[in-house]
Amino acid sequence: MTTTVGIAGGTGALGRGLAARWAVAGVPVRIGSRDAARGETAAAELNAELPADAVAVDGGHLSWLTDRDVVVLAVPYESVAPTLAALADLPDGRLLVSALNPLAFDADGPYAVASAGGESIAEQVAATFPTARVVGAFHTVSSRQLAQLDRPMDEDVPVVSDDEDAMATVITLADRIEGCRGVAVGRLRLAATLEALTPVLISVNKRHGAHTGIRFSDLDLG
Repeated sequence: MTTTVGIAGGTGALGRGLAARWAVAGVPVRIGSRDAARGETAAAELNAELPADAVAVDGGHLSWLTDRDVVVLAVPYESVAPTLAALADLPDGRLLVSALNPLAFDADGPYAVASAGGESIAEQVAATFPTARVVGAFHTVSSRQLAQLDRPMDEDVPVVSDDEDAMATVITLADRIEGCRGVAVGRLRLAATLEALTPVLISVNKRHGAHTGIRFSDLDLG
């Protein structure tokens, strides 16, 4: 059975890029926004850009994502609270992927924002939805590279979770993106480390004029 995906934040660069890549790979994708009209418009614009053999993307309000098998959270850090509130009716056992990056910018560039308790934002999502199966993934994937549909990706996707089956599902989704490889990393507590890698990559890319991601060397996944 084909896994259906909903993307909260599909109107932004990361969410839009993931939606496009999965649509090209034949994965049914729905974009959700707090503004239903914005979600519909984003889906229509994306469909106009996709190749003819891609699966059509639909869009609407965030609450429309609750029937998807997997819901990916890809909103800006400042939009996390209202986004989670809009998903309050998420059914028990739903698979939630946190691609959320708690970061901010100042005159010296990007930096990770630490929570008061020191936990990752993925762990905060898990606390908000205690019956959900929460996975951390796609933090480090280049949205610029995702948008270039004529080129395969060249990145590994580190995946963390306390639920092995949920982690395996997300690894399979990562593998559906041409040139990406999902890599099981470990428990959800490691999400804080993944989240903090994003400002590092932003800084590297700005300094070197690149759009680099992550590759694990000497790793044979069989």
